[in-house]
Amino acid sequence: MTGVPLDLLSLSDVEAARELLTGVVETTPVLHSRPLSEVTGVPTWLKCENQQRAGSYKVRGAYTRIARLSDAERKRGVVAASAGNHAQGVALAAELLGASATVFMPEGAPLPKVTATKGYGAAIEYAGTSVDDALDAAKHFAAETGAVFIHPFDHPDIIAGQGTVGLEILDQLPAAATIVTAVGGGGLISGLAVAVKALRPDVRVVGVQAAGAAAFPPSLAAGAPRKLARGATIADGIAVLRPGDLTFAHVSKLVDDVVTVTDEDLSAALLVLLERHKMVVEPAGGAAVAALLTGACVPAPDGPAVAILSGGNIDPMLLLRVIEHGLTSAGRFLRLAVRCDDRPGELARLLAEIAEQRANVVDVAHSRQSPRLSFGEAEVALSVETRGPDHSAALISALRAAGYRVAPLADATP
Repeated sequence: MTGVPLDLLSLSDVEAARELLTGVVETTPVLHSRPLSEVTGVPTWLKCENQQRAGSYKVRGAYTRIARLSDAERKRGVVAASAGNHAQGVALAAELLGASATVFMPEGAPLPKVTATKGYGAAIEYAGTSVDDALDAAKHFAAETGAVFIHPFDHPDIIAGQGTVGLEILDQLPAAATIVTAVGGGGLISGLAVAVKALRPDVRVVGVQAAGAAAFPPSLAAGAPRKLARGATIADGIAVLRPGDLTFAHVSKLVDDVVTVTDEDLSAALLVLLERHKMVVEPAGGAAVAALLTGACVPAPDGPAVAILSGGNIDPMLLLRVIEHGLTSAGRFLRLAVRCDDRPGELARLLAEIAEQRANVVDVAHSRQSPRLSFGEAEVALSVETRGPDHSAALISALRAAGYRVAPLADATP
């Protein structure tokens, strides 16, 4: 922190941003979720910012910020840093407003996000392995070239633009009692809290971070922003190592709680959204749902709840891995090592036993030469689809009853 008190935004700031964004952004739907309602015990809804222009809420803040630049500033161009969603928001906003844009992204940023950002006309540069590395490079570029730096979260215009999500939620679901959203640097939840607490101070606002990159809990405990030494999570959209000064001030004063979820929780949430809601959401975008599914929000919502699906820009290859991981976490995908006699027909007998249990074999690897094996013994590594934890347990029990030595490979990734 700078030590200088930071002024919080007001409701009028967010309302002015909404007026500016009229006709530019979509009013995304709020949809009822029966599966989440059953889990929480209260009516639960999804705010579908994954269906926003450029695939996330980020365009709200980016457009607000760039639209408020002077003509001379826009002529110098803008520069941003992002793992993908802010990049697309800035690129789209710059295109709409006639400004050139350069975006710094971490090495390994999801290819679809890179491609989409280029598609809006932005120039892409790579820097480091984290959003924080990209931020440093973007600030250096701004200082060298005169381009205007568009911060992904720590600026009043960004916060005001993101806060329009909160105004929409209260318009669409006036009875909302709890609003849950993913948190990275804190721009969305800061603007959301400004709007919601001004209009409905009784509404509980809860943030959710990935456990492997959760900078807000230790920062809140310390009373000032603290930078993590490292972050590791599948939720690249919220993998921010340090809260912003301005966003920290908002979160510490206006937000009721910030909780964490694991990557396994995120995988399971994405699977629920895909299977039960036909929603394609990125890991960060499913964080709010993960918190509701796991009961991380304590106390539990006592009235209508809203989970914000903050983004839907996911690499299809990551989606495939997340689905498989989610199936494993849900007990519907097993990796097994089965030892059996090394003799003709034994593999067929093993597969027949699995078929008898109505499980589906995905792949098989047969080994006779491992140093772990005794003479005359073979090991079969299997990937098996099941109907859930009970079915998985029954399959393992049946194989053991048939004389096989079975070891679940829980540490293996499908």
